[in-house]
Amino acid sequence: MATPEQGTSATRVLQGLESDSSSVRLRVVMAVGTAADERFVTTLVERCAREPDFSVREALTWALTRYPAEVTVPLLVGELRSENPQARSQALHTLSKIGDRRAWPAVTRGLLTDPDEEVARTAWRAAVVLVPENEGAELAGVLVSQLGRGGHEMQRSLSRALVALGEAAVPLLRGAAVDSVPRVRRHAIATEHLSRDPDAGFAVAVEEAKRVVALGSVAPEGDGSC
Repeated sequence: MATPEQGTSATRVLQGLESDSSSVRLRVVMAVGTAADERFVTTLVERCAREPDFSVREALTWALTRYPAEVTVPLLVGELRSENPQARSQALHTLSKIGDRRAWPAVTRGLLTDPDEEVARTAWRAAVVLVPENEGAELAGVLVSQLGRGGHEMQRSLSRALVALGEAAVPLLRGAAVDSVPRVRRHAIATEHLSRDPDAGFAVAVEEAKRVVALGSVAPEGDGSC
């Protein structure tokens, strides 16, 4: 049973998290994270689903990484089934920061292809952190199925995830580089270019891919040009 002092502290935390001031909410989250009091884990996870301020959401993630994974991971995995896109995306983001691979089975194809773009992007980032080495090829197959999706930022996120998978993605990218859909073909070629020259940046890789598609040819394997 909580002491009167603990009860008062809990009340202050709950009130602080509901404050209209983002700076107040931020201070409360930082204080809770520093103390790592397990009474507030569920409250922090629930707040992630509706916190409107980016900086506070980042602080919530930091605070949750301060707790044992045995405590946080089951709660975060539960959020992945939420109908609220922010709950799903923030839980994925936090799981990627915790890095506990026991969460991997919860990163489903449904999340990796989620209709909400932010959820999908966050799932891609989380997946490449959490995936076991022997499942990299299967993950690459799901990610390659998303080539050509969305705008520049969406496509850049996917390319980064595929590059992070390394060799597991290479044969699938080569296959997609001759896809019948030009948008998919360009994205695959750009991703291959980025994997060969990470310092070039995604925008440069896209321009090179457009040139290759316009010329109607794909650079042969091992050729550093696009």
